[in-house]
Amino acid sequence: MEDKIKNRVGGLYKFLTSKVVYHTAFWLTLLIFLIFLENRNSGFGLSIIAQLGQVVFFMILVYFNVLVLVPRYLSKNRIAIYLTYLLSWVLLVTFARVVFEYWLYWGFQSLQNRLIYGDQIIYFFLHLFIAIASTLFVISIEWVRSEREKHEMRTEQIQTELKFLKSQINPHFLFNILNSLYALTLKKSDMAPTMVIKLSEMMRYMLYECNEKQVPLEKEINYLRNYLDLERLRIGNKMDIELNLHGSLDDKFIAPLIFINFVENAFKHGGISARKSKGHVKLDITVDDRIIHFVLENSKRMRMPENKSLKPSGGIGLKNVRERLNLVYPNNYTINIREDEQIYSVELTLSLNNLNE
Repeated sequence: MEDKIKNRVGGLYKFLTSKVVYHTAFWLTLLIFLIFLENRNSGFGLSIIAQLGQVVFFMILVYFNVLVLVPRYLSKNRIAIYLTYLLSWVLLVTFARVVFEYWLYWGFQSLQNRLIYGDQIIYFFLHLFIAIASTLFVISIEWVRSEREKHEMRTEQIQTELKFLKSQINPHFLFNILNSLYALTLKKSDMAPTMVIKLSEMMRYMLYECNEKQVPLEKEINYLRNYLDLERLRIGNKMDIELNLHGSLDDKFIAPLIFINFVENAFKHGGISARKSKGHVKLDITVDDRIIHFVLENSKRMRMPENKSLKPSGGIGLKNVRERLNLVYPNNYTINIREDEQIYSVELTLSLNNLNE
């Protein structure tokens, strides 16, 4: 029963929104309006016929222009030819209407004289206005359709690019964790089950929850927390790893995997073996209303003995995250990267108000 009702409602909606229906409704409304405005002393019957004829001439003028002249000449940038044909068509329709009404008002000399010496000029400019208006209407409709198609294509392109960029998350972390997990299982360490649980939570988040355009900020932060915990288990006491969180995460949403590239980069390029003191990774996240302040600092490896520095921090990971920010948060973020011989820091300020749908 419900399916029948839905089908009937859907059929009615399709019928009411069809071109034939709303075109017919428009012309009937115009006809009624013109009949009420008619003030000629020719009788009610002739007035109805005259206004019906006027609407028919309007329809002939508009549809020939829209269906023939515009697509055949104007859409192909043959503007001079289009204007010539349009003006000729307006003159022809005006002449036909004058002849029709002259015949209709046979026996009404005053109306015929008014038609010959005054109304035909008014008719010409009225028809010209209607023709130009119909042309502008078609142009506006085509512009709206074109913009909608561009928007749909851009949206599809953005989603494709986001999926591609998210798929490029650096796999070195996973390999390192699996190697560490293998070592822990060989030692039969009690930390192995904890590592498995945290890794499974991260994989579940990446595989199932990151397909949405927005995710709860709390889940994104929890993903980072698991990542840091796993690195802490893997590295041990060779580095100081710290996460400081300020502000409320309730009712906040963010594009997924925005921050992880920065954190991965900190561990990938942060040094622990070539320094006399322990290295460090320090992450501060402050949530202030709809603004997120993300500050990440990591120690850097010292210069190699041959006095050649390592490959600069960044690479494809930071390039990808910049591209994602430009796609999802255009003009709604600022990023500042500072670097010296010992410290590398990233400061990102992100507004959550205008997520690009």
